[in-house]
Amino acid sequence: MALTRIGSPADVTHPVGQPLDQLTATLDTHGPVVLPALLLCDFGHLAREVERLEAAGAQAIHLDVMDGRFVPQLTYGQVVVEAVRRAAKVPIEVHLMIEEPERSLADYAALGADILTVHVEGLSDPRRALETIASLGPRAHLALSPETPLSRVEPYLDACDGVLVMSVEPGYGGQRFNPVAIEKLSDLAALRAARGATFRLGVDGGISTETVGPVAAAGAELIVAGSAVIRTTDYGRAITELETIARSAA
Repeated sequence: MALTRIGSPADVTHPVGQPLDQLTATLDTHGPVVLPALLLCDFGHLAREVERLEAAGAQAIHLDVMDGRFVPQLTYGQVVVEAVRRAAKVPIEVHLMIEEPERSLADYAALGADILTVHVEGLSDPRRALETIASLGPRAHLALSPETPLSRVEPYLDACDGVLVMSVEPGYGGQRFNPVAIEKLSDLAALRAARGATFRLGVDGGISTETVGPVAAAGAELIVAGSAVIRTTDYGRAITELETIARSAA
């Protein structure tokens, strides 16, 4: 993509292609990357938190948008996404855990989301939603919860830029890792190879120094980490340690 002006009421401007190109190059050259999730960060100093994460080597940032309906927890929405976009130089993944996400896709794309991730469980027409995201500019990723079988996403893999495998139930931070994610990642990696596809594999939930190796070995490339990074005193050390383990296992 070329440099693009993303229209919004707040006139958010973001060079869509370049940060994603850099992320892709890192994935292809070095292997899995850790995407710190901001859910547990200090929202009183949001811009500073983004700066700290980028200085620590974060290649992208993950934002969890929850509406209190699709999932029990209510977090943040467009105002925070806009603020993070203004502060961040790296790509941002906006993970929509909301009812009727189709109604908000254009808004989050306009605010500068580089990746828009939607849950198959919340979509009436997953293919149409993925195609809409792609037409708006962001990469289109499809997420599935631990209890959701792969058969729910398999028909739409040709329309995905990525699949996010949840290793915890969506809606809460700090949950224990569900090993069902490892089997799903392995199966998705096999499907990708069999089809000659190029969609990326992500994982979200319960990531630690104990679980990051197994998910990377199973095929995870975009590894979302919340407390394993944000609840440490040294973001750089935490990200480096997780990525080192992941890349050794991949």
